[in-house]
Amino acid sequence: MCFFDEKISEALLIGLQDFEFAFSEDGEERRFYYHTQKTRELDNLLGDIYHKILDMERAIIRDLVCRVLQFLPQLTKAVNFAAELDCILSLAIVARQNNYVRPILTEDSILEIQNGRHALQEMTVDTFVPNDTKIRSAGRINIITGPNYSGKSIYIKQVALVVFLAHIGSFVPADSAVVGLTDRIFCAMGSKSMTTEQSTFMIDLHQVGTMLRHATSRSLCLLDEFGKGTLTEDGIGLLGGTISHFANYDYPPKVLLSTHLTEIFTENYFPQSEHIKCCTMSVLNPDGQTSNEDIIFLYRLVPGQALLSFGLHCAQLAGMFME
Repeated sequence: MCFFDEKISEALLIGLQDFEFAFSEDGEERRFYYHTQKTRELDNLLGDIYHKILDMERAIIRDLVCRVLQFLPQLTKAVNFAAELDCILSLAIVARQNNYVRPILTEDSILEIQNGRHALQEMTVDTFVPNDTKIRSAGRINIITGPNYSGKSIYIKQVALVVFLAHIGSFVPADSAVVGLTDRIFCAMGSKSMTTEQSTFMIDLHQVGTMLRHATSRSLCLLDEFGKGTLTEDGIGLLGGTISHFANYDYPPKVLLSTHLTEIFTENYFPQSEHIKCCTMSVLNPDGQTSNEDIIFLYRLVPGQALLSFGLHCAQLAGMFME
């Protein structure tokens, strides 16, 4: 049987009287099949071997699969080894390209990072400002305040990434790092899952609830703007209660908490404790104005508290205000 990509014309068939139309196939390129005297002779001699060929192909594939399955444990082991080697090589290449250092893991529940950086954020900006982290027996609950757009969330996430990378055997983006063994990293970062019917605030509550029930002195707890998804009074109460819960530990987990709810400082929503340390992301505001257009974000973590958010200034930077 012979075929053509396009159906031959009736005039051409008159010149090719030996061609007899058999059938056509639809597809991206429609094909038309014809019998000739020679193909009819082959059909009579051999029969329709197309289905025989398909049967032979299926038999060969089944035999190949059976033979391969005999070596499934060895193949699985080889694939897992190749995947692990690929991960290790990738970590090594990134560490060399971005000047990562080898962390020191210790059984002490401490965390000391010198000039830590965010592994992803530093690749997207021209200049990244590194920050130090020091958590020992005192000051384990770090309350971080500061204006919008000042780098609070990036700082919290970069600490978690350094701890995580250290535990999977990778070098870390820092000048040096001493990382205590960590059993869990708890996050309440305001993420919203599109597959659930819960609000962002309810997701935060579940995450913080899990954190409060299961965190140990070896855990790392991250809370980014917890309490902002409801009325200010309720949010302040929830945040203050969470801080008080951790402060009542004999040896609290390592907590990094960012917030704009500065009322927790003025209204004494949590007890005075050596476990609590207050930090802020510094800005350069020469005149001390609340709406100064000359504000410069320094992205540097320093001791202290910030009572202003400079939200209007950030809105101006975002282009919300028209001239």
